Amino acid sequence: MEASVHRRNFLSLGAMGVGGLVIPSMFAGKVIAAEDLVSSLDVRIKKALADAAMTAATQVGASYCDVRVGRYLRQFVITREASVQNIVNTESTGVGVRVIADGAWGFAATNVMTNDAVAEAARQAVIIAKANAKALTAPVQLAPVTGVGEVTWRTPIVKNAMEVPIGEKVELLMGVNAAATGAGASFVQSMLFLVNEQKYFASTDGSYIDQDVHRIWPSLNVTVVDQATGKFRNREGLSSPMGLGFEYLDGAASGKTTLPNGVVVYGNSYDMKEDAMAAAHQARAKLSAPSVQPNKYDLVLDPSHTWLTIHESVGHPLELDRVLGYEANYAGTSFATMDKLRDGFQYGSDQVNLIADKVQPGSLGAVAYDDEGVGTKKWDLVRDGKLVGYQAIRDQAHIEGKAASDGCCYADSWSSVQFQRMANVSLEAGKAPLSVADMIADVEDGIYIVGDGSFSIDQQRYNAQFGGQLFYEIKNGAITHQIEDVAYQIRTPEFWNACSAICDERDYRLGGSFFDGKGQPSQVSAVSHGSSTARFDGINVINTARSLG
Repeated sequence: MEASVHRRNFLSLGAMGVGGLVIPSMFAGKVIAAEDLVSSLDVRIKKALADAAMTAATQVGASYCDVRVGRYLRQFVITREASVQNIVNTESTGVGVRVIADGAWGFAATNVMTNDAVAEAARQAVIIAKANAKALTAPVQLAPVTGVGEVTWRTPIVKNAMEVPIGEKVELLMGVNAAATGAGASFVQSMLFLVNEQKYFASTDGSYIDQDVHRIWPSLNVTVVDQATGKFRNREGLSSPMGLGFEYLDGAASGKTTLPNGVVVYGNSYDMKEDAMAAAHQARAKLSAPSVQPNKYDLVLDPSHTWLTIHESVGHPLELDRVLGYEANYAGTSFATMDKLRDGFQYGSDQVNLIADKVQPGSLGAVAYDDEGVGTKKWDLVRDGKLVGYQAIRDQAHIEGKAASDGCCYADSWSSVQFQRMANVSLEAGKAPLSVADMIADVEDGIYIVGDGSFSIDQQRYNAQFGGQLFYEIKNGAITHQIEDVAYQIRTPEFWNACSAICDERDYRLGGSFFDGKGQPSQVSAVSHGSSTARFDGINVINTARSLG
């Protein structure tokens, strides 16, 4: 397995937690020269490998076969203050073969890129399937897919990040660190994490799909220390991992939004140096900010924060495999059971519309086809507050009563078997014109939260607690000052039913993670979650600094 992150820890990898500890083990593969990051396999070679696997599988009894030829490229550029800590380029290439034989799944993989080797892997997959069939209670039932022939798709990037010289990337990060230090930072770490997945899929349904997926994540973490007291505070960057090229770092004015508290947040363009300087000032302000008084407050949540709450309290509990108990042994189940779907469960207020989306431009999950060759789409999970659907793949669709897969089946490597993964799950923007300032003007006693922080959620995704990066008191319709030590506690349906207002599409932005962990053995997946600023009334807030002893 190429990547493994325990789901409880996936967000602890934020900012620079990945820098020193996780990266070497997370994306194993051979180290390559930077210039090799811009090469690719000839599509004719990939098709020949796929045909060899499918022919071998069907000859020994497979009723279905799909083949994934994958080349996974990563680049990490990691810095701290005035030094470069590491530059790593990795490649992992191989072929995974999945089959159905005697009604059961089988899977095998190889990193030997010859027709004979992949044919042998296919035969091994059939042997495994036939062994699995002996323990079957019911045969695999696949939702139909029409083969699409030979097609290609590429993330619509402007600037391939892999083509940008290392020197330019180092210069960028050194400038970011210097800017943060000049603004008062005691310590600063910054990183570029770049991904190119060259994924070829073929199946006995008649598809040969060649996809070139690009993702980027610039991150930073600024720490300010009070030398007199030894007290310190930090602020992580307000960037998001994105399905974009290096153009994301252009810092275009069109990608910036200045919030009513003066904080600048970012959409499809990120000014890393500007954010680093702001982080230093805001971390300094945290040192003298008063601690929150525990109480019930109306929360105004920025999209840079809300994405995580959506991920944990909507994305995971509405994965059908989790609902069905397939994840129970390791990751838990879901409170949103299928009887709730039948009964039209009130998941949220009538303003709440939550959608799954695999086609949104710029999102981490945007692709044309999933790892079962199913064309991607957008669909409803919660409409007008009521639960209306889950996220299902080919062998689950019939259980939900769907005629087709939702197109959300993925593997994190050629060596891992594909399974049901979360789509981009997002909160739709409000329909009526509403700015953030207008929303705040209507809040008497509240807290404005920007950026994601710590979180905890139970195994049924019902009880949860969330922190953040920046907190501001709201009194009588106005932001008063920065506060600290805030976390709020929720029960999922109560929280979403407390949603009283959502800003319009002008405020819509994406957040997300490269490291959504799931499965046993664990795999990671990249996923985005969009929203506009939203208000939630009467939410319980605790003080995280309070001593209970």
